[in-house]
Amino acid sequence: MPLFNLTDLRQQLGREQRLIGLDPGSKTIGVALSDVLLTIATPYGSLKRAKLKANAAEILAIARKEGAGGLVVGLPLSMDGTAGPAAQAARDWTLALSEATGLPAAMQDERLSSAAVNRFLVGELDLTRKKRAEAVDRAAAAYMLQGALDARG
Repeated sequence: MPLFNLTDLRQQLGREQRLIGLDPGSKTIGVALSDVLLTIATPYGSLKRAKLKANAAEILAIARKEGAGGLVVGLPLSMDGTAGPAAQAARDWTLALSEATGLPAAMQDERLSSAAVNRFLVGELDLTRKKRAEAVDRAAAAYMLQGALDARG
């Protein structure tokens, strides 16, 4: 299944289907979920990074449980906007995940999402490092998904 742009991904969705936002890291995958109107992203949880087949099964189970019809995956571009090795690895992973789950996928620039979330968690909520580590993955996924929803809203 090819990667879609965000407009085309929305057109692939059925009525009242949500989007799942994913922020894949080396150890965990942050998960966020949109509402059915595709206007608000909410942190959902995080998954331990494992073999693609295992993660695909977990993500597909979330999609079925929550009525999601597509994926928006974070694209780690360089600060100058170029796509380096990390971006290519993310594209390859997203293509394989889309194929394994049967869900259409698009990618969204995730530059500075973790930094913005960390600043918020420290500055506004005064969370400890341990509590931040537990929250940052899912919050970064929601931040990235919200950016995608706002860009096409």
